[in-house]
Amino acid sequence: MKIHLMPDPVRCKQMSTEELRALFLVPSLFAAGRIDLVYCDADRAVIGSAVPTKEPLTLGTDDELRAEFFTQRRELGVLNIGQGGVVTVDGTVYAMENLDGLYVGRGCRDIRFASADASKPAQFYLLSYPAHTNYPTAHAKKAQAAAVNLGTEANCNKRTIFKYIHADGIQSCQLVMGFTQLAVGSAWNTMPPHTHLRRSEVYLYFNLAADQRVFHLMGQPQESRHLVVADKQAVISPSWSIHSGVGTASYTFCWGMGGENQTFDDMDAAPIATLK
Repeated sequence: MKIHLMPDPVRCKQMSTEELRALFLVPSLFAAGRIDLVYCDADRAVIGSAVPTKEPLTLGTDDELRAEFFTQRRELGVLNIGQGGVVTVDGTVYAMENLDGLYVGRGCRDIRFASADASKPAQFYLLSYPAHTNYPTAHAKKAQAAAVNLGTEANCNKRTIFKYIHADGIQSCQLVMGFTQLAVGSAWNTMPPHTHLRRSEVYLYFNLAADQRVFHLMGQPQESRHLVVADKQAVISPSWSIHSGVGTASYTFCWGMGGENQTFDDMDAAPIATLK
C-alpha cells in the first residue's frame, strides 16, 4: 500500500508541478489482475482499485492498517466503472453492473471481487474511511440512485449527480459517495467551486478518451493550482482545497468524502469573481 501525506496550504503554494502530482494525484489504478491501494492521511482515506480477470481477487489487510482484516475498523465504498462483475461479502453475492455501487460495513471479514468475463473485466473503484460502528452492507443500482440534474448548456456544466452513500440514502459512518455524469458538450464540474473544512474529498475521473484530459483546479480559492488528469486517475482534495475541473471532452467522475459531516450541501462557497 502506497502512502500519500498531504502538505498544508502554505507549502502547497511553493510546490512544483511534479511535487503537486506526487502528493495529490493517484495516477496508476486499475491494473489488470490485481488490487492496488493508497493510504492518505487526510481523514485516513484508503483509495484503491480491483480488476479481477481469470481469478477472483480477495481484499486483504495491510501492515499499515494494524488490523486483522481490511474492514475491522473501516467501511468501504465500491463503484464498478468496468463491465459486469460480482462482489462477494462474507458469502453474500452482489452482481455489479457498470456504475453499480456497493457499501460494505465495518466488520465484514471476507471481501472478494470477480469478473463475469475475464476478457471484459469489471473495474472496481474502492474508497474507505474509518468507521465507529456497523452499518449493513447495501447494494446501490444506478437505476435506484437519487439523481439530481444541475447546470445549464449555456454555462457548459449540464450534469447529473447520482447519490449512493449519503445521509438520505445508504447509511454509513462518515463515507459519502456517488458519481456525476456530464452531458455531451458540457465540460465544467463544481463551478463555482467550494471548500468544506468538515471533510476531505477524492475525485476519480473516468470515461475520458485516451487523448483527452481534465484540468482539475485545486488549492486555496485565492491561491489556486491545477493538475492535468487522465482517464482513471484520482485526485486527493484536502479540506482546505477547492475541487473543480474542466475537461477537453465530456467525462464522468466519482466523488467520495469522509470527515465529521455528511450533509451533502454543507460547503463554503468560493464565488467565481473572487478566484485567483
